[in-house]
Amino acid sequence: MHRVDVLEINGYPDDHPLFIDCDTKRAWTFAQIKAASVAFGQGLKHALGWAKGDVLALYAPNDVDTPVVNLGLHWAGGVATPANPTYTVGELARQLADSGARALVTCKAMLGPARQAAEQVGLPLRSILLLGDARDESGVHRHWKDISAAAAPVAPRKTAVDPARDLAFLVYSSGTTGMPKGVMLTHRNIIANSQQTLKADTRTFSWDLDCQIGILPFFHIYGLSVVINATFLSGAPCLVMPRFDLEKTCRLVQEHQVTFLYVPPPIILLLSKHPVVEKYDLSSIRFINSGAAPLSRELVLNVWKRLKIGVKQGYGLSETSPVSNSQLADEWWRYQGSVGRLMPGMEAKVVDTEGRELPRGESGELLLKGPNVFRGYWKKPELNKEAFTDDGWYRTGDVVYACPKGHFYVTDRIKELIKYKGFQVPPAELEDKLLGHKDIADVGVVGVWDPERHTEIPRAYVVPRPGVEPSDVLAHDIIAWLVERVAPPKRLRGGVRFVKEIPKSQAGKILRRVLRDQAKEEQDSGSRAKL
Repeated sequence: MHRVDVLEINGYPDDHPLFIDCDTKRAWTFAQIKAASVAFGQGLKHALGWAKGDVLALYAPNDVDTPVVNLGLHWAGGVATPANPTYTVGELARQLADSGARALVTCKAMLGPARQAAEQVGLPLRSILLLGDARDESGVHRHWKDISAAAAPVAPRKTAVDPARDLAFLVYSSGTTGMPKGVMLTHRNIIANSQQTLKADTRTFSWDLDCQIGILPFFHIYGLSVVINATFLSGAPCLVMPRFDLEKTCRLVQEHQVTFLYVPPPIILLLSKHPVVEKYDLSSIRFINSGAAPLSRELVLNVWKRLKIGVKQGYGLSETSPVSNSQLADEWWRYQGSVGRLMPGMEAKVVDTEGRELPRGESGELLLKGPNVFRGYWKKPELNKEAFTDDGWYRTGDVVYACPKGHFYVTDRIKELIKYKGFQVPPAELEDKLLGHKDIADVGVVGVWDPERHTEIPRAYVVPRPGVEPSDVLAHDIIAWLVERVAPPKRLRGGVRFVKEIPKSQAGKILRRVLRDQAKEEQDSGSRAKL
C-alpha cells in the first residue's frame, strides 16, 4: 500500500477542514489536500525531474502545509527527511549531506540558516523551496505551490512503490546517546502503524465532534506520523501550533473545545503544576495521550487530581514508526505507569543480558518484531548488526517488564542505568520519586564516578519550583526526603545540583549525556560537589 492511499480512506465530507493554522486560521480541507498534493507531486516530477528515492529535506516549524508537501512528495516516489528547526547551520548541513537531499523546503523566516547549510553541502540555492504564507521577493526561492506540471505535454503519473522496501521517511534519531542517525521507514511501516493506532485511538474519534492541537513537532516521528495520520484517518481537525506555548494551548482548548491531545511528558508536568492552567476551562478534553519519553504514575495522578483528565500512555521509537504499545482510553486508571499492550500484529519478548527470554514480571531488554519495525539505519550496516538479533528481533535498548495481563512497564534505558556497586539503579525511577517533592519543578538524574568508592553514584540536577531559592539546606532536605522512599543503592550519594533547566530533546527526553558532560567538567576542574 502506497502512503498516498490514505487519501482514498476517508469517511468525512470533502469540504471538511483537516489542518488549521491556530494563528492565521488558514486551513486545508480534505479535497484541497488531495488536489494540491497531486499537483505538487506532478510538479516535482516535471519541473525538478524527481525520481523514486530522491530525498527532500524539510526544515521549518509546524505548518499546515507540511502534510500536503509530504503527501505530494510521496506521490512522486520521494523520501522526506524532516530536520529539527532549532538545528544550527552545521547540524542542518550534516543531515543534508548524510541524507543526500536533492532539495530543501523551509519557511522565509529560516532562509538564512537554510541557505548557509545548502551552500556548505553544495545544494543549489534554486533547490530551496518555501512553505507557509510568506514569499521570497527576490524570486530566487520558489514557493512549493509554484512547482507545477502545468506546462507538461502529458501529466505525470503517480510513482509506483514497493511498500516493503521503498522509503517514505528518513527520520533522524534524537541523538540522546550520540550523533543522530537516519532511520529508514518504508511506506509499509507508516501505513501499518497508522492502521495499528487506528485500532487503539482514532477509532474512538469523530470527525464532527472531536478536535486536537498539533503541539508535537512535525519533524519528530511522534508528530509526523501519529498526529498527522490521526487527522487523516479520523477527520478530527488539527489546530497546528508552530511553537508550543502553554497559555496559548490552554486558550485554544477552551475556545475550540479541544477533546484530545498528544503530548510529551514535559507538557504533562506543566499541566500538573503551572499556575496559568487555572485560568482556563479544559473540561472538554476527554483524554491526553503521552508518549516519546517515560511518564511517572505520580504525574498521571497529579493531572487527574488537578484537572480530572485521564492521561494514557504509549511507547515507541523512531524505529517502530513510532508506536509499539498503547493504553486504550479507558485503561489509564487501572494500569497507571504502564505504556499499554502491544499494538496489533506485533511480537515482543523480554531478555536478559545473555539473550535468554524472561518470564512476565521480570525486567530485561525489550525486543520487538512487527510490520512497523524499520528497515534499518541509513548507510550504517554496522549499526544494523547491533540493532537486530540473528533471527530478526529489534533490540530497543529499553528495560521493561510485562504484567500478567500483558501491559508493559518501561523502567529505563540500558545505557543509562547507574551501576552502583553491582546494583542497577534506573535514573527515571529516581526522577519520578523526586518530582513528588514539594519544592522540585523538574529534575534529571545521572550517575557520576566516585573514585573513592570506585563506583558510580546517583546525582540529581534539580530545578526548584518558582519562588524557592536553591540552598544547601534545600539540598540536604531533598537527599533526606528521598532516603525515606528508596532502597540504599538509590540514595543521592552524588548530591544535588541546582540548575535553571533540565536539557531535553524536543520530544521531551532528558539529554543525560549533557548532564554527564557537565558532571565530568566539574570533576575535571577539581571543584568539589556541594551536597
